[in-house]
Amino acid sequence: MREFSLPARYEVSGGEHLPGLLRSTAERLPGVGLIARAEGAGWRDMTASAFAAEVRAVAKGLVASGVRPGQRVGLMSPTRYEWTLFDFAIWTAGAVTVPVYETSSPAQIAWNLRDSGAVAAVVCDAGHRAAVESIRHDLPELTRLWTMDPADDTPGAVAELTAAGAGVSDADLDAATATLTADSPATVIYTSGTTGRPKGCVLTHRAFLTMGHAVVASMAPLLRTGHSSVLLFLPLAHVFARMVEVVALCAPIRLGHVPDAHTLTDDLATFRPTIVLGVPRVFEKLFNSARAAARERRMGWLFDRAAAVAIAYSRALDGRSGPGVPLRLAHRLCDGLVYRRIRDTLGGRATHAISGGGPLGARLGHFFRGIGFTVLEGYGLTETCAPTAFNPCDAPRIGTVGLPLAGTAVRVADDGEVLVRGDHLFTGYLGDERATREAMAGGWFHTGDLGSLDADGYLTITGRKKEILVTASGKNVAPAAIEDRVRAHELIAECMVVGDGRPFVAALITLDDAFLRRWAGRNGLGDLPREELLRHPLLLASVQKAVDDGNTAVSRAESVRKFRVLPGQFTQESGHLTPSLKLRRHVVARDCADEIDALYR
Repeated sequence: MREFSLPARYEVSGGEHLPGLLRSTAERLPGVGLIARAEGAGWRDMTASAFAAEVRAVAKGLVASGVRPGQRVGLMSPTRYEWTLFDFAIWTAGAVTVPVYETSSPAQIAWNLRDSGAVAAVVCDAGHRAAVESIRHDLPELTRLWTMDPADDTPGAVAELTAAGAGVSDADLDAATATLTADSPATVIYTSGTTGRPKGCVLTHRAFLTMGHAVVASMAPLLRTGHSSVLLFLPLAHVFARMVEVVALCAPIRLGHVPDAHTLTDDLATFRPTIVLGVPRVFEKLFNSARAAARERRMGWLFDRAAAVAIAYSRALDGRSGPGVPLRLAHRLCDGLVYRRIRDTLGGRATHAISGGGPLGARLGHFFRGIGFTVLEGYGLTETCAPTAFNPCDAPRIGTVGLPLAGTAVRVADDGEVLVRGDHLFTGYLGDERATREAMAGGWFHTGDLGSLDADGYLTITGRKKEILVTASGKNVAPAAIEDRVRAHELIAECMVVGDGRPFVAALITLDDAFLRRWAGRNGLGDLPREELLRHPLLLASVQKAVDDGNTAVSRAESVRKFRVLPGQFTQESGHLTPSLKLRRHVVARDCADEIDALYR
């Protein structure tokens, strides 16, 4: 199949916008718990009407401070309640949010704020404020800067803006909001810059509303007002988390925030979400942590057996007859001994998860469905306002990224590139007409990803067009298939396949420090210095097993013949990972040129 689409189940009218969605929800369900805020060892619910009132109070402060409709306001913070509050306040003032990752360097902050023409910015703390102040000379249009956390002599941004807006009337604020239409820009989100300088994607209120209502329609059984909840720990500067923010309001369901991933386990236990969000690395670590904990209790054999049963059980669910009696009995036994323990680490209520940002892999997909925690994979980019395809909760197809969302069309071009059309698309790259024309050639957005559609319209992503390697013998290699499989091993942090123009395929590998120490202890090597450990034959043999497993996903001509374990890590701070944890391949290739050359000597 070359093209597939589903009819829209919700049409966004020209006068709709995101502040209107919040207002209508607050009027229709004023007492529903919309936001949960951490308080002591628990959570305090904030009603829809209370949240809407605080949004309006902060928005009045923005208006009083001179922020005008259509102007851009930077927002830099970890994932916390105030991020969502300011996002909706900026929209209510008729302005446009420009997210900045909390981990951004001063140069990256300067690019986002300068390129977008931001006139104001809200940052989290004194450290972020100092970073912005250090490049203030390079931002002539930035005239206002607020800090969420209070300092010794100044209140926090919420209190400061609420006081500043006390004299702004409801009519004046409503007039600012009334400048919005469905096609007004809501945000400028900068791409992760995996292949060069980040580009500002302009996304409208229509794009968010189209996407939000489509997701709610496809996940209705999982998004029940008064029952369902989601705990947000992904960075809100990324479009995936912003999608969740809007979906939670469209449903509406209870939304919580986690600013520090180190407390996530405790927060999951107290919040007890019904839906978990994550990228594939989150679910890989969940699996690896559970297996490592079982091995430390000398129960690794039981975990491995239970994992095999879960995978077999999930695969049998896709068959005509389903799991047989012996498999059902084994599954029931493993549930009491192993699966329930894993579900309990997620709070005990979650039955489903949403995964995006990369392929999860069929093995992990079947494992999690087999333990009673189905991970629904989706696919999208910043330019598509997050998901453009999604696995329906009642008919997931593991190994695919699901069906196009309602109102979306997906086409596979002759060269295998995935093309997308729909109202959820961005309107263009800010100030870059040439790049916009190239991306939207022929009325379709050219994603740069390679994929295929099956007979029922389910989409499978097979690689990235720009990441295809061509070996010296002319063999085309899509790195993702091998890399994802290798990275599933508990020891592996990152794997980057190389071989463009070379005689064979090889790989650069970094190790996960947390699991490295556990592995060393289990194998009697805990006292070895790290440098010696990385060269030890036992360790290299374990890495070879991970590579061998990755090679089973590809042909011999595409398989990794040699690998090199690097002494350090690929991190955001080193510039090798984007804030959404994607490899900046051109940076890795540049910085590791000697290591790559050594593979071919």
